[in-house]
Amino acid sequence: MKQSQANRWRSNIHQHAESTGNLLVEIFHYLALFAIGGMTAWAGTLAALDMLAKGSASIDDILLLFIYLELGAMVGIYFKTNHMPVRFLIYVAITALTRMMISDISHHDAPDMGVVYISGAILLLAIAVLVVRYASARFPGVKPAIPSQQVSAESHEGTER
Repeated sequence: MKQSQANRWRSNIHQHAESTGNLLVEIFHYLALFAIGGMTAWAGTLAALDMLAKGSASIDDILLLFIYLELGAMVGIYFKTNHMPVRFLIYVAITALTRMMISDISHHDAPDMGVVYISGAILLLAIAVLVVRYASARFPGVKPAIPSQQVSAESHEGTER
């Protein structure tokens, strides 16, 4: 009798600890998302104000705004779905490398092998996007609960995941 009561107490304590832990993790995620989203919006606003103050926008500045846009979209998607869109991280990396390459070419008269290396890295990242898209279409992480909702992978080729 005492053994079963101890097991029930242990089970109750475990359930409460797990619930409290899940709550604290969710609170941390939301606070971090608000902080990251706010910082991204703040940095994007400061960059836009800086462009307005100098009276012109270079391609570097515009690509920087695209990076902020992608980071903001990542935060929004994570907020709505609780899934980190890996493709958006790759897009940010591609945009950052493009910005770096354009900046390097515009500041130095003669392009060197660095341009080839950066171009190769951009190509590898573009291939990575294709692999991730193919894998998410062919092997979805979440399967529909009702078999009638399953759609063939061919119909998802042009859709975003």
